[in-house]
Amino acid sequence: MKIKKGDTVKIISGKDRGKTGKVLKVFLEDERMLVEGVNMRKKHERAKRQDKKGEVITRPAPISVANAMLVCPKCSKPARVGYQISGKQKARICKKCGAEI
Repeated sequence: MKIKKGDTVKIISGKDRGKTGKVLKVFLEDERMLVEGVNMRKKHERAKRQDKKGEVITRPAPISVANAMLVCPKCSKPARVGYQISGKQKARICKKCGAEI
């Protein structure tokens, strides 16, 4: 998978199309990820104690990696990701500007 935790991605399809956010967590086996502020779902939480009320919490739900593109930090545009091997190091590169990500 070419997207990692901490990357900035732009959503290219679905109800949140056009939004950008930071990747919070990546689920490799499902090819899904959690993105900050995208695909928000409501979760009802019951009261833990009698003096405390229950509440509704909004939290991000996982989305498919295919619905997002990595945003290049240099050209700040969504771009496809390639790999370049230099010596014994493998680095991700932006297909638009060629910069290392």
